[in-house]
Amino acid sequence: MTHPSARPAHRLKGILALLSGTSVFTLQDVIIKLMSGSYPLSEVLVLRCLVAFLPLCIFLVWDRGFVTLRRHRLNGRRLGFLLGRGVLLLVAYTSYYLALAAAPMAEVVALFFSGPLFIVLLSGPILGERPGPRRVLAVLAGFVGVIIICRPGSGLLGPASLLAICSAASYGLAMLLARKASGSEQASVMALFQNLVFLAGAILAAILTNWGAGPAAAGGGASLRFLLSPWVNPAPMDLALMAATGLIGGLGSFLLTQAYRLAEANIIAPFEYTAIPLATFWGWLFWNEMPGAMSFLGFTFIVGAGLYVLRQPAENSRASPQASAPG
Repeated sequence: MTHPSARPAHRLKGILALLSGTSVFTLQDVIIKLMSGSYPLSEVLVLRCLVAFLPLCIFLVWDRGFVTLRRHRLNGRRLGFLLGRGVLLLVAYTSYYLALAAAPMAEVVALFFSGPLFIVLLSGPILGERPGPRRVLAVLAGFVGVIIICRPGSGLLGPASLLAICSAASYGLAMLLARKASGSEQASVMALFQNLVFLAGAILAAILTNWGAGPAAAGGGASLRFLLSPWVNPAPMDLALMAATGLIGGLGSFLLTQAYRLAEANIIAPFEYTAIPLATFWGWLFWNEMPGAMSFLGFTFIVGAGLYVLRQPAENSRASPQASAPG
């Protein structure tokens, strides 16, 4: 299904697939935030990654990723790219989940969606794209929104806000690398190696925390406790919820991939911002979190700037890749 000739029916299906994928990923965020008070992140990630291999294998068959792996050997350069991108995404998602443990869900999601702004800033050195003055102004406006949400000097610019911004920057860089290799690597293969890196990182973190790093988290904030706490035996319902994040991640990834196969990115990508009102609703429902007026103003700046840069093609090169809901 080629994007330039996408029919209205395909565009509608693409929008519906994207809305479904975004909704699914916000449910994953709810589960992880719920688990963050009782279990370490490494435990949640290990269970998530193990279960995620099932939908990933289905995705590999559907995307003919196994054929690619069998026909083309993993030389040092290709393996280095796949593992390096996986590490970047491990940093991005770990930062995001740690921010969720300590900050209102809506604000963390909004800060994560500053990712397109980092994509514009980094597209020059990585893809050779030169953003025009209007795109630069849009990026500046978006970062004004980031500043409004964090409000330096008010005491709100804490570790959680910095973690969310770090997540957006790391994710944007990983997406640019994926764009650069789009002609040689399939999405299913990149997703498989991403999951392998996540699993290895989570196991390493589990070993370190169970060797005695856990007590260091006792006096720290929610993010530090979520990172460093030792493993505990999960209750059956909690075990089921943590395992469900693997299925959710696989389903969400499939839906988002299918959405961008069905329709043009600049048409459907703006609908990813529905994650912000969804996160606001879930935050209110589960934790009685309601962003203040200044936070809503910051959301407006970030969403407006993100919509502009997503809908405007980059100059003298390919269009910038979209940001996706965290998964």
